[in-house]
Amino acid sequence: MGQPTHAQNWWRSAVIYQVYVRSFADGDGDGTGDLAGVRAKLPYLAELGVDALWFNPWYLSPMKDGGYDVADYRVIDPAFGTLAEAEKLIAEAKELGIRTLVDIVPNHVSDQHPWFRAALAQGPERELFHFRPGRGEHGELPPNDWPSQFAGSTEPVWTRLPDGTWYLHLFTPEQPDLNWAHPAVRQEHEEILRFWFERGVAGVRIDSAALLAKDPDLPDFVEGRDPHPYVDRDELHDIYRSWRAVADAYDGIFVGEVWLPDTERFARYLRPDELHTAFNFSFLSCPWDAGRLRTSIDETLAEHAPVGAPATWVLCNHDVTRTVTRYGRADTGFDFATKAFGTPTDLALGTRRARAGALLSLALPGAVYLYQGEELGLPEAEIPRDRIQDPMHFRSGGTDPGRDGCRVPLPWTADAPYAGFGGEPWLPQPSGWSAYAADRQAADPGSMLSLYRAALTIRPEFGDGPLTWLPESEGVLAFARPGQEGRLLCVVNLADAPADLPAHSRLLLGSGPLDPQGRLPKDTAVWLRG
Repeated sequence: MGQPTHAQNWWRSAVIYQVYVRSFADGDGDGTGDLAGVRAKLPYLAELGVDALWFNPWYLSPMKDGGYDVADYRVIDPAFGTLAEAEKLIAEAKELGIRTLVDIVPNHVSDQHPWFRAALAQGPERELFHFRPGRGEHGELPPNDWPSQFAGSTEPVWTRLPDGTWYLHLFTPEQPDLNWAHPAVRQEHEEILRFWFERGVAGVRIDSAALLAKDPDLPDFVEGRDPHPYVDRDELHDIYRSWRAVADAYDGIFVGEVWLPDTERFARYLRPDELHTAFNFSFLSCPWDAGRLRTSIDETLAEHAPVGAPATWVLCNHDVTRTVTRYGRADTGFDFATKAFGTPTDLALGTRRARAGALLSLALPGAVYLYQGEELGLPEAEIPRDRIQDPMHFRSGGTDPGRDGCRVPLPWTADAPYAGFGGEPWLPQPSGWSAYAADRQAADPGSMLSLYRAALTIRPEFGDGPLTWLPESEGVLAFARPGQEGRLLCVVNLADAPADLPAHSRLLLGSGPLDPQGRLPKDTAVWLRG
């Protein structure tokens, strides 16, 4: 058997753009982003230079949790369009050299899913979920004490029905957990995968990938107990080996949402017969600190090396504080538990660091995920309390601002109503949002959009080769990568003083200008040809 071609290995060094459809572009003027809006913006995405699009769930859904409560995986939600439009979008993107990934949510479904509705009617479908009698003298207490998966939430993960039984939902009550010990659940999801691969998708992102399997006894939660009753259970690997066989039949790929502190157990998901890649949450949550970032990079590369899987790098997604805002705060890391209203932010500082962070992440070996609007340098929006929709806010008792701030509809045209998004957006755009509009930034060579376009033009030179750290002063990150035309260098200065650049033949790109002495200012990054 010959070596895999570049086309087969595209995912190892791809830049994959995350599309949150509801907030991307509104094609019919109703205030909700849709597939027509995405199709109209495909030329923009091609010019940006991304290799693939990952779509958050676009399926039929009551939208109790942003579409992660799926009622039917084979139907596009009418708010977004139709299945025929999705097929056109997949085909049109492919014509532009852009692949498509869809989001699968295997841990749970919507309470409007036909299976759960039949289960509520006392049908045999109850076996497909976790129904249990309650505890206490009259069954008035939940079957166990598991904590909610929503950070800060103190609400139970069990809901009692009028007949006295309880059902499990690690997230909202509208998202009942599936029983993955039942063969019908496994069969259905493998058929769903085939359904979308048949329609031309190149890959699948797996939501909450480490949560599917549950201890059949559903015991009370005990901190530190091994194995965990519902996280990272060994039964998961057999599930994903079966999925991998499906994907291989279509040359499809998987990326798993796997949050695990144990690097050895994390790597098990990336064995050659399981998932292809997994999200790198260590790097995403890492503070803007040279030592911490280098440690995160080293540990990420080390944990992927034994299984030969490529790392993934991401600065932001639909669940976390936008990079410009996060990097402009006193605490530049990310932790759901620390989110709060009114946190002071220096957006000029955050923007400077986000520009440097973009060049850092795009120079690392592996794949990069780019959340929509990051290429525009969008800050986190503070949503008025009476307009917040995210259940994370409500389940925290109103203390957590939720995730809506990174989901505000994008600004496309500076002088158009609602910054060119379409109709009046489902989430309010802050005043001044048009200053970030794509059309204005496209005409500005110093804009964030121009920086990303330039970086994605150069990035293929870095390929998937190894990283070698260069000796540098404290607070400076510098490494070399083998390029197609010689060695490429990335230098990022996080120190307080300007830094001298290593020997090089040419400056390829900078996140900001050098100082008058040709040194690299604080919070600035450059790409150099060695």
